[in-house]
Amino acid sequence: MSVDKAMEDTELFMSIYEKHFTERTWLVGERFTLADLFVANLFSRGFEHVFGTAWRAAHPAITRWFNTVINQSIWLDADIFIDEPIKYTPPKKEALGSAKLPLDAWKRQYSNEDTRPVALPWFWENYNPEEYSLWKVKYKYDDELTLTFMSANLIGGFFNRLSASMKYLFGCLVVYGVNNSNGIVGAFVVRGQEYAPAFDVAPDWESYEFSKLEASKPEDKEFVEDMWAWDKPVVVDGVPKEIADGKVFK
Repeated sequence: MSVDKAMEDTELFMSIYEKHFTERTWLVGERFTLADLFVANLFSRGFEHVFGTAWRAAHPAITRWFNTVINQSIWLDADIFIDEPIKYTPPKKEALGSAKLPLDAWKRQYSNEDTRPVALPWFWENYNPEEYSLWKVKYKYDDELTLTFMSANLIGGFFNRLSASMKYLFGCLVVYGVNNSNGIVGAFVVRGQEYAPAFDVAPDWESYEFSKLEASKPEDKEFVEDMWAWDKPVVVDGVPKEIADGKVFK
């Protein structure tokens, strides 16, 4: 989907909400509810990156409602409005050549086979560190995360903005912990040896820190397997944290 088409679809979608909030204060009923919090969380990345001054002037009802929601005590940061939307920059084209292991082949294995007994052994048998690199990806601002479903939505938004690099990436990010005490971490395989050209298509990529992993190190290999299998707790400072949610980028 092109950027222009995506904006057209967004505008059609938003027109429904603009009409609704022209006639009503809240999404449901006569007071602030979880529905307002959930939908405002979905809209937040738009206000942070795309919905500039001109857009907000053209959508006063949505803007009034959103501003009211983010000023509720449960919302941590109400200072997210921008003047100008971020400009779309097409992803860089890299001269990487053809890989012996097409990433799509691994994605099919992961999607169609049992992860631990079949898919992961296939990956390690076919993984070539000269063609690909492995990276631990961790969200920098865990202390700002609140409800686990909102953390999962944050991952979903990040993955949507990474879509231009689909053919260069595979990975998982998980939400570990509980409401008001959770974090985001995961593992990716990246075509080539640098992570930035694949990730910087997403405006919020700098909200994550990247650490290179080595398949030859047992602890790094175990971390990748745990992140892609989702069947073991995430250990943080020696304390196991159960996985609450997560998403796969494929």
